[in-house]
Amino acid sequence: MLEMVKSNWVYRKLKNFRAGIKANISQLKHSFGLACCAWTGWGGFRRYLWSAIVSYNLLVPARLKLKTA
Repeated sequence: MLEMVKSNWVYRKLKNFRAGIKANISQLKHSFGLACCAWTGWGGFRRYLWSAIVSYNLLVPARLKLKTA
């Protein structure tokens, strides 16, 4: 993998970005039940996914605010 990038700095940035994305996906899967969608059809899946992502996006700033308060 290191051969694909020009510098160690870029490699570390990409590695950290990937770790952050994986952490977000894991949080969505475990906390918001995205491992298994109970709603039927493509429209149901889209609504289920959208509601989980909106909930997650509201939860993150709330947790940060509680941490600083």
